[in-house]
Amino acid sequence: MYDVIVIGGGPAGMMAAVNAAKEGATTILFEKGNALGRKLSITGGGRCNVTSNLSVEEIIKNIPGNGKFLYSAFSIFDNKDIISFFKKSGVNLKEEDNGRMFPEDDQSSTIINAFIKNLKKNKVVISCNSSVDSLIVKDNIIKGVQLTSGEKIYSKAVVIAVGGKSIPTTGSTGDGYKWAKEVGHTVTPLYPTESPLVSQEKFIIDRTLQGLSLQSIELSVVNPKGKKIVTHSHDLIFTHFGISGPAALRCSQFIRQVKEKFKVGHVTLELDCLPKMTKDEFLSELLRLHKEEPRKSFKNVLKLFIPERLAEFFLNNLGIDLQAQLMNVKKDTIVNITNLIKGFTFTVTDTLGFDKAFVTGGGVSTKEINPKEMSSKIVSGLYFCGEVIDIHAYTGGFNITAAIITGKVAGSSAGKYTKIPF
Repeated sequence: MYDVIVIGGGPAGMMAAVNAAKEGATTILFEKGNALGRKLSITGGGRCNVTSNLSVEEIIKNIPGNGKFLYSAFSIFDNKDIISFFKKSGVNLKEEDNGRMFPEDDQSSTIINAFIKNLKKNKVVISCNSSVDSLIVKDNIIKGVQLTSGEKIYSKAVVIAVGGKSIPTTGSTGDGYKWAKEVGHTVTPLYPTESPLVSQEKFIIDRTLQGLSLQSIELSVVNPKGKKIVTHSHDLIFTHFGISGPAALRCSQFIRQVKEKFKVGHVTLELDCLPKMTKDEFLSELLRLHKEEPRKSFKNVLKLFIPERLAEFFLNNLGIDLQAQLMNVKKDTIVNITNLIKGFTFTVTDTLGFDKAFVTGGGVSTKEINPKEMSSKIVSGLYFCGEVIDIHAYTGGFNITAAIITGKVAGSSAGKYTKIPF
C-alpha cells in the first residue's frame, strides 16, 4: 500500500509525484509506456519550451480554455517558481521570443532528466509499463487503482495526470476521462485544438503556396455575419492540406466554435500580410512609388513588402503580367492589390484530428474540481492535474506551465491529505 498513487508520467504527473513525496507521503508513479516524459520529449521541436517568462496575467490570457480557473494555483506556485525549480535541479533556462523559456542546451531530455532526478531524490517509486484499468472507490472515497493485469494497488490518494487525447502515439489516449466518468465526474466535449487547419481552396489543392512561411502576420476568424471573432498576430505556413504555424493553431478552436454555432461546413479566414501598416498607409506608399519609380516592375515593388511567391500569387490572382512596370498599372489595380495584401480571404473546412493536434480541448469539468487543491469535489482523495482537466492553452509553453503548476498543487494537496487522521 502507498499513501499516493500518481497515474501518468508527463510533466503534471512527475511534478505531482515529486511534491506528494515532499509532503512525506509514500508515492508510486504509474506510467503505461516504457519511459517518462514521452510527449514532453517532442515539444518545442525537441527543445522543450517548458514555461513562459511573461506575467501571470499574460499567461492566463494565453490559456483561453478556463484559464481563470488557474488563478488559485498560480498564487501557490507560478512560472517563476518553475524556473527556480529547474535551476535548483541544475538546469538553467534561457528566454527567447515572446517569453518562451527553453533549457540552455536545447534538449528536452535535460528537462525530463531533471524531473527524474527529483523523483529519485524524493524516493518516488517509478513503475513504467504499468497500465491502470480503473479506480477503486468505496462510499465516494478513493481506495486505490486496479491495473490491467488485474492487480489491485491500494492507497489513500490518487492523482490522475494522464493527459488528453492529442498525439496518442505518446500515450495520450484519453484514459482519464473514462475513469472520471465512472466515479461520477462530468467530462465536457472533447475536441482537437492547437491544430493545423484544412482547406479545399484551389490554391491549396494545387499546392501553389506550399511551404511558404509568413512572419508576423495577422489571421482573423470571420463568422458568417462578417464579424471577426478573433485575430491572432503570429507566423503562418502554407501546407499541402491547408495552413499551419502558430497563427493557424491559435485560430483552430474558434473554427470549431463557428462551425458548431452557425452549422456551416467551412469558415472564412482573413489574412493581413502587413499588420504594421494600415491599408491607407500601404496604399499611399504604393502610389508614391507608382509616381516616383514608374519603370520599376510591379512585382519587384511588392517584394519590398511581401515574399516574391506571395507577390506572384496575388498578381496572378488579379490577372496582372508578372513583368508589368508600374507605369502600366492602373491605380484601380493598385487599390485591388492593396485590398488583397491587407485582407486576403479564404476558407477552411476543419482542423486536423487528435493525431496532429498539440492539445485537447474539453476534459474533466473545472466546476467539479477545487482550484486551490486540484481535488475532486465528488470523490475524497482523488486529484486531477494537467491536460485531463478542461483547460487548454495556446502553444508557447503555456500548456506545460499549466501542467506543472496543477501537478505541483495536486501532488502537495494529495500528500497533505494522506496525513489527515480518519
